Amino acid sequence: MLAPKIGLEKKELSQSIKDLTVVLSNEMVLYVKSRKFHWNVTGNSFMELHKLFENQYSKLEKTIDEVAERISKLGGKTIGTMKEFIENSILKEESKYVNQNQMLEELLDDHEKIIIQLREFIEKAEDSHDAGTADFLTSVLQDHESKSWILRKYLS
Repeated sequence: MLAPKIGLEKKELSQSIKDLTVVLSNEMVLYVKSRKFHWNVTGNSFMELHKLFENQYSKLEKTIDEVAERISKLGGKTIGTMKEFIENSILKEESKYVNQNQMLEELLDDHEKIIIQLREFIEKAEDSHDAGTADFLTSVLQDHESKSWILRKYLS
């Protein structure tokens, strides 16, 4: 594969690809968790939360594809197995089945962890003059802020 000549050194490209791989992994783990909650939510607010979780995982699906494409644009290979995603994610996969409030709390906690890490990755991208990745990650950050705000409102 021909390396991109876009004004970034190999070291800078490698760092952005490494960080984007973590972002991709986080998005995938959160996507699977959101789908699981969509499938298993029960109780008084079933339909509302069923639709909320579907809306959130549908947006995550789009983000996942965009992150994978960003990795490719920078000359990287995109991982693609659940094993790789779990190994590279800061989020933990849960096998237990929880109630509505616990679902909301867990998703909120995951979004907030992602937001904190994205801020670090944006700063690194800016420091290495990778404006494209910094801008891209800022849009991902804003999406997670919106999702966490909605989840927080349910828990207030």
